[in-house]
Amino acid sequence: MIYTVALVEDDDSLRANYSQALEREGYRVQSYPDRPRALAAFKNSLPDLAILDVMLQDEMEGGFDLCRELRQLSPTIPIIFLTARDSDLDRVSGLRLGAWDYLTKDTTTLDFLPIRISALFKIVESLKGELHSEKNDHITHVGSLQINEERKQVFWQEHLIPLTLTEFWILHSLVRIPGHVKSHEQLMEAANAVVTNNAITAHIRRIRDKFREMDADFDSIRTEYGMGYRWLTD
Repeated sequence: MIYTVALVEDDDSLRANYSQALEREGYRVQSYPDRPRALAAFKNSLPDLAILDVMLQDEMEGGFDLCRELRQLSPTIPIIFLTARDSDLDRVSGLRLGAWDYLTKDTTTLDFLPIRISALFKIVESLKGELHSEKNDHITHVGSLQINEERKQVFWQEHLIPLTLTEFWILHSLVRIPGHVKSHEQLMEAANAVVTNNAITAHIRRIRDKFREMDADFDSIRTEYGMGYRWLTD
């Protein structure tokens, strides 16, 4: 199956480079320089995945607005933000709007982007297969934590925690066997990412911070120095 990827990027050079990189991997790419043209195309026919910049020409948050509009057209289409804006506030805003991932241009290479997209499509294919199973099979409860595997959502004390897909799979790996230590290598494999130990440490720190925004007393992820991390039941 040939997937169609929509790319909304106002920089002509970047748009061409990203498009060529994705086309080399076999994707059909539809590219747009601004929100109005992209939205008009989406209303006519939805892509299989959308990549959005946040700042689109004279619209400082055009990508955020387009994400809202796209979510109204489809609640399930995978959306990735690929932007120069790297603040935590922007990241949280994008994820809360329904994006599946939030990538920054300074750390996302032309080699990495197709790999990330391929990983997302594998998730989509997996979800389609899982739709035939019982809904409750997708829900994991561990104390105050609830994980909806189908929707890739995490709740703590009934509050949604806005995790990226990488953070979701790291947490999912930790929670599968509470109390069991997961090494950096095991977490890298679970996240389907080739990263350094320092990057896993940074992901764990961001996961903790997001939980503590909802619960200042959160302390369920324990660092086992020299070994990895474990999830403690509350």
